Amino acid sequence: MKQYFAFQWHITEDCDQRCKHCYIFAENTKKNIISMEWKDMKKTIVNIEDFCKTYGRLPYLYITGGDPILHPDFWKLMDLVKEKQIPFTILGNPFHLTEAVCQRLHDCGCEKYQLSIDGMRETHDWFRKPGSFDETLNKISVIKNAGIKAVIMTTVSDKNMKEVPEIIDTVVKYKADVFAFARYVPTCDEKSTGIAPFEYRNLLDACYKKFKSYEHDPACVTWFNRKDHLWTLYEYEEGIWEIPEHATQGMIYGGCNCGNCHLTILPDGEVYACRRVSESKVGNIFDDRLADLWIGKVEDYRQYQKFTKCTECELLAWCRGCPAVAKGTFGSFYAEDPQCWKSHIESKEM
Repeated sequence: MKQYFAFQWHITEDCDQRCKHCYIFAENTKKNIISMEWKDMKKTIVNIEDFCKTYGRLPYLYITGGDPILHPDFWKLMDLVKEKQIPFTILGNPFHLTEAVCQRLHDCGCEKYQLSIDGMRETHDWFRKPGSFDETLNKISVIKNAGIKAVIMTTVSDKNMKEVPEIIDTVVKYKADVFAFARYVPTCDEKSTGIAPFEYRNLLDACYKKFKSYEHDPACVTWFNRKDHLWTLYEYEEGIWEIPEHATQGMIYGGCNCGNCHLTILPDGEVYACRRVSESKVGNIFDDRLADLWIGKVEDYRQYQKFTKCTECELLAWCRGCPAVAKGTFGSFYAEDPQCWKSHIESKEM
């Protein structure tokens, strides 16, 4: 059991961008903007503290939106988490970051600030907003100079997959502290990321080789977070990682954090097992005690024997791919990961 329990807290939907792969605006680009009221933000902190006390965990907040800085009570929240000594990361945009803002964030205890790069300049600005690519890269040094780690995250689909290796070179050049990527989760009527299983394996292979090429480069300060759980399958096949000899049957050691050490809270108080699974609502933080939800409705996302393909795989306890991508593609949280090449091979052989 991990020491920290992660709460991805969306305090507002207000944002300067309307990204083409945004979950907030995927189905309704003209929706009314929701922001959590200050009195409810204080209640949320109390509920989170109660949860962690109940289960012997420590809270870790991923404060996001929209762009959380646009919330009218953002700095009041920063003062509160500082008072509570709760560590946190901000997931936001680059547009309102200045040296003074970043220094203030650092003084409030912000450990990391995550920005997105979803392609090289033309592709990224098509996804997000003209000028966003250069603005994002330029703010890496501003974040770092304040003593905060700069994280770059890429959402991968068929629209930008071929650009990922060049993105890696770019974030290394700009000295980002962390780089990671995850796959786009299909929404609305979209039923695929547009990536074939072996195309994705080839991408992981290319990225792994690029990561290794930077390992002995003294100028490289970037840590490459292999976030996607299919990295486990890749490393297992390549002999980079082995199943621990003394692993206990029935234990879950890794893979998706949904139902394990993560919950999402939206501005209207709705609590989700996973933000990327649109139908994973388990309650509302204004009406429900998080500690009760955890042993109630969240249990639906810990039924590991229900995975249709992963239960047949020796990596069940460490991988399971991405259930959110499976849900977006096939309609079931427990369906096979559409980019899992091992599952694809076994399906063809049957």
